[in-house]
Amino acid sequence: MLLLTEQDDELSWQERALCAQTDPEAFFPEKGGSTREAKKVCVSCEVRAECLEYALAHDERFGIWGGLSERERRRLKKQAG
Repeated sequence: MLLLTEQDDELSWQERALCAQTDPEAFFPEKGGSTREAKKVCVSCEVRAECLEYALAHDERFGIWGGLSERERRRLKKQAG
C-alpha cells in the first residue's frame, strides 16, 4: 500500500503543470517585463486552479501562478475577504 503525503500531492500537480516544460524566466519576469507568454501557457494548463490555490495558500509574492500576477492575486484575496 502506497501512502501519499501532502508533499507528494503537491509534487504531482507541479509535475503535471505545463510550466514545468517551459522556460521559468517567463514566469518570473524582471520588473516591468511582460507576463503575456506565461499567462498564455497557464490558460491551457490542467492544473491552473491547483497552482493558484497553492500560491494563495503560501502567499507567493513573485511570479505568475495560476495565470495571475502577484498584483492580481493580491486583488483576488482582497475581494475574497
